[in-house]
Amino acid sequence: MDKTNQTTSLPEFLLLGFSDLRVLQGPLFWVVLLIYLVTLLGNSVIILLTQASPALHSPMYFFLRHLSVVEILYTTDIVPRTLADLTSLHPRGISFQSCAAQMYVFIVLGISECCLLTAMAYDRYAAICRPLHYSTLMSQQTCTAMVASSWLMGIITATTHSSLIFTLPFPSQPLIPHFLCDILPVLRLASAGRHRSEVAVMTATVVFIMTPFSLIVTSYARILNAILAMASTQSRRKVFSTCSSHLLVVTLFFGTASVTYIRPRAGSSVTVDRILSLFYTVITPMLNPIIYTLRNKEVTGALLHMMKRHVPSS
Repeated sequence: MDKTNQTTSLPEFLLLGFSDLRVLQGPLFWVVLLIYLVTLLGNSVIILLTQASPALHSPMYFFLRHLSVVEILYTTDIVPRTLADLTSLHPRGISFQSCAAQMYVFIVLGISECCLLTAMAYDRYAAICRPLHYSTLMSQQTCTAMVASSWLMGIITATTHSSLIFTLPFPSQPLIPHFLCDILPVLRLASAGRHRSEVAVMTATVVFIMTPFSLIVTSYARILNAILAMASTQSRRKVFSTCSSHLLVVTLFFGTASVTYIRPRAGSSVTVDRILSLFYTVITPMLNPIIYTLRNKEVTGALLHMMKRHVPSS
């Protein structure tokens, strides 16, 4: 009997997780659990604040609220399964359907986040470079359409990637050297037709990473020109402070994504891939609400106001 079966007949994949690093599994479990809880709390606070505070009813915070929703779903797609795997000393099985579903949701949310960050950059461009037309450019209908388009792009990309990957034949007992069903580790297990699909997937990945990033760079290049044209140093600082949080989040997200998915395969290793993936799937979603809370006076003010209202004075 041929050792290669079609994916439809596969009972399960095996996820390596961190079973080859047994000494780290216990500490890593508690660290990941703590980060996950902080992520849920931080992003939930952002959603609540931007919904309840009238001072945060602007396009920027509308996008931020949806970004926080994406972050909660993003980590929930990955972390619970990772925590369960960290309790096992051996690679654990994941069904073909579960692996496909995890990757599909992972791609939808990843691409949606790319698009939302791009929309936020355009919002800053419109506010700083075209203030007289801002209310027209960033109307409620426009913002809603941008969010809907972000989700649609994620769904289209995930459907395309999943169709290319999960119709390939895989070995009878494939071991994924990762803690999640990520695109490249799964694709590299395919025994036939892999090269064509890998090229197609890599091309699409580069397009969907570099196109939003290019639009963000273009927006900030124009913002920089506007800042340099300002006569007042105080005005420059004020404008820059409104962009610094978003710039830091963009750097974290696109930096790790670029290194992970555009890095040459020859320069990759299982351990490095897992560390990078752990960073952008677990740590970055926790950092985003912290960055926006600590570096944004409006969010900090809304948080303090909400705390004063709900915490009784002694």
